[in-house]
Amino acid sequence: MPTPALQTPAPPDAASTDPNSPDDTAQPQDSSAEVTADTDGCAANERSWRRITPPRLALVIGLAMAVALAALIGVLGVRAYHAHQSAELRALYLQVGRQGAVNLTTIDWHHADADVQRILSTATGPFYDDFSQRSQPFIDVVKKVQSSSTGSVTVAGLESSTDTEAQVLVAVSVQTTTSEAPQQTPRAWRMRLSVQKVGNDVKVSNVEFVP
Repeated sequence: MPTPALQTPAPPDAASTDPNSPDDTAQPQDSSAEVTADTDGCAANERSWRRITPPRLALVIGLAMAVALAALIGVLGVRAYHAHQSAELRALYLQVGRQGAVNLTTIDWHHADADVQRILSTATGPFYDDFSQRSQPFIDVVKKVQSSSTGSVTVAGLESSTDTEAQVLVAVSVQTTTSEAPQQTPRAWRMRLSVQKVGNDVKVSNVEFVP
């Protein structure tokens, strides 16, 4: 009777017996948690944008535009106010210069004292000092020759101006009569009048006759 052959058991697989080898049966980690977190973040951002409805967005834009428009209107308003103030001041300078020239050339011997006082009331600075000292001799001469003169402005303009003073050029036609020459040809005079602010008024501070 033949002897049955002995079967040598196969050596165990080294990989299966190594305790440090990774378990082939272990399942890979599921990345669904990370995906869920990213999805939740995107969803939160989308919900935040959805909360800004078109009417609310239009309101925000409208308010921003209103604030910008109000600031622009304020700046333009201030500029317009200063421009208006400057124009009014230049017009006042010109008016005072014209009137000063008329006052200087319109004097009647019947009321010379009042005419001279009118000149002094609108004068200041060097012109006031000089004319006030010469006023009485001037009145005496006007009364002696019985002079009457009337001046009228033919043209006037600002030569220069600042916030406190200006130079006014005035051309005047002067008609004069005296007891000895009742009929005289009108004479043309040109004057440069310096005017300056004195408090809330503007007065003549100097007068020059120019060719």
